Amino acid sequence: HFLLTFWFRNTWIWGCQHEGCTRKPSLRPVETPAARASGRRGRPDGARGPLLRATHETLGRYLIAFEEPRDGTPVEWLFTENESHSERLWGTENHTPYVKDAFHACVVEGRREAVNPRPIGTKAAAHLRVDVPAGGRFEVRLRFRPEAAGAGDWFGAGFDETFCRRIEEADAFHASLAPPGLDADRRQVLRQAHAGLIWTKQFYHYSVHDWLQGDRDIAAPPASRLKIRNTEWRHFFARDVLSMPDKWEYPWFAAWDLGFHMIPFANVDPDFAKHQLLLLLREWYLHPNGQLPAYEWEFSDVNPPVHAWACWRVYKMTGAAGARDLAFLERAFHKLLMNFTWWVNRKDPEGNNIFGGGFLGMDNIGVFDRSKPLPVGGRIAQADGTAWMAFYCTTMLAIALELARHNAAYEDVASKFFEHFVAIVDAMHAQGDAGLWDARDGFYYDRLVCDGCSQPLRIRSMVGLVPLFAVEVLHTEDLARLPGFSRRLQWFLIHRRDLRKDVSLMEGHGPDRSLRLLAIPSRERLESVLRYLLDENEFLSPFGIRSLSRHHARHPYEIRVHGETRTVRYVPAESDSHLFGGNSNWRGPVWLPVNFLLVEALERYHRFYGDGLTVECPRGSGVRMNLREAGDEIARRLTRLFLRDADGHRPCHGGEERYARDPAFRDLLLFHEYFDGDTGRGLGASHQTGWTALAAKLIEDLAKRERSQG
Repeated sequence: HFLLTFWFRNTWIWGCQHEGCTRKPSLRPVETPAARASGRRGRPDGARGPLLRATHETLGRYLIAFEEPRDGTPVEWLFTENESHSERLWGTENHTPYVKDAFHACVVEGRREAVNPRPIGTKAAAHLRVDVPAGGRFEVRLRFRPEAAGAGDWFGAGFDETFCRRIEEADAFHASLAPPGLDADRRQVLRQAHAGLIWTKQFYHYSVHDWLQGDRDIAAPPASRLKIRNTEWRHFFARDVLSMPDKWEYPWFAAWDLGFHMIPFANVDPDFAKHQLLLLLREWYLHPNGQLPAYEWEFSDVNPPVHAWACWRVYKMTGAAGARDLAFLERAFHKLLMNFTWWVNRKDPEGNNIFGGGFLGMDNIGVFDRSKPLPVGGRIAQADGTAWMAFYCTTMLAIALELARHNAAYEDVASKFFEHFVAIVDAMHAQGDAGLWDARDGFYYDRLVCDGCSQPLRIRSMVGLVPLFAVEVLHTEDLARLPGFSRRLQWFLIHRRDLRKDVSLMEGHGPDRSLRLLAIPSRERLESVLRYLLDENEFLSPFGIRSLSRHHARHPYEIRVHGETRTVRYVPAESDSHLFGGNSNWRGPVWLPVNFLLVEALERYHRFYGDGLTVECPRGSGVRMNLREAGDEIARRLTRLFLRDADGHRPCHGGEERYARDPAFRDLLLFHEYFDGDTGRGLGASHQTGWTALAAKLIEDLAKRERSQG
């Protein structure tokens, strides 16, 4: 049974008052003179099959043509309404005898009375019964176009010509995005990453006010709905096409996912990338208190603050210096100021520049569920939460300095972000039990603060690598053009020596003394963390950077809580923890978004240190690299996830022979949510081309670097 189905989204039955509601549309056969003369309902001139007219209040009128099979296979048209089966779902009376599951009732259960005997509805299907032998083929042709375009030649030579033209256009478009000289395998990865981004766009409609209140003309919602979630987000109203994390498993937007999506999207559709970033900052998304909505399940959860970074990167990627979209950057900056203030007010509980934040995207990375109250009381001073805020500061500083080049009024706010960054760095490196730097191990850890004392949670994880992200390089010649900012900067360096001790590199100690570095770790601390990062027995995997050190495979972290031992061990594949449902794992796998930020950070460190700072990569190999080369090595390992090895296997497919040998599958790629920290096998959502499409940007950047080096 083959059902070619057309339907209108139900926008007419709910009793809502906003602009997302319409009068009831219709699908019905078209009666043409030729059809009446032949005695066949709906057969249009130039078409070998029935023609449907779709009529909608705001979309207008469209025609849908279906070519009847040339082998004479009979076609039966079925009609119903795209309305819920209220009786089955809620025990209330149906609005119509013809409901949305009518085709199942008719075809599977044999109940003809379930479909409308009159050829009209808001859902229609052409029903064919076809026997297709193994390895056989059955082709169906459809055409959909505005009625104003006329009938014309529906399925003649023009059909094939249009089809071929669209394929040629798609080939040309994707070829234009690939850097020159890229081999066929990398071009394939690039194209499918970009195509997946486009495919995962989806119309998303959610009015929190209406959802909490319930649908006036449908069964009343349960009283518990008012206590479930998002009750503080009644202003939220989405009716937009959005980039989804994964249109199959996660068909709703997530703020920090979307920020990463827009980096590869900036090369595919720069206008869409800028529009998406601004959309989440509009007043019908952004909370009046400045919080960005996290994700549908709980808007009030906290994701890492990467939105400013995404805006800044898209701004630089979508125009040459001097010809960039300053209006976009300025619009984003004003709303980001609100979000930054929300972070400072809500996530720094004691006003000492040590931030909590809770969930922060990395679901089960800690020994406690960081989004809930601790079972031991107290709180966690989060190394990543604090470092994310420092990262936010450096990004906002960079944006403010860019805007100040065109408007001196932004110099004052640039000073604010510099001073806030310095205060955070000072707090992270405080002496005694207050800081997040652990001098014994030479690593950053969360601290458990309880009953007036604190202890480091010595888990070597991505939490301790996030402090590397917060790095920005400033040029003295740029600062010289900003006299107000420069004067404040000099005053601060002279008069606040108590705070500047951990940012002494601001004085230009690098090989190029015209540069100034803002970073959380000093050179010595950076080198200490990098020894862990580039050690294959710790973080460095054949396929990127692990989210938890492999050290914890043999040395799991344990803590006693109320007589119970809680353990964090290295788990490179699927989670062995039920935190956050167990369908996500940050205790070993490789995740593209944080890896991408690490690669970018290492490039910025190299911009300052140059060849004056080299590291052994991998540790123990005897091979020394500067930090950009080390970042490129990580990027190459990440792209290796998707590239064929000598046997034709792509690591992301986990040795599945079908994807290596079967001609129908060998050129198809899956962009998984995350990857096994040892084997590279794809895990989690298996069609996720959102942030995993960052692999495309890594391929592009590596190709450009290799080309520039000859």
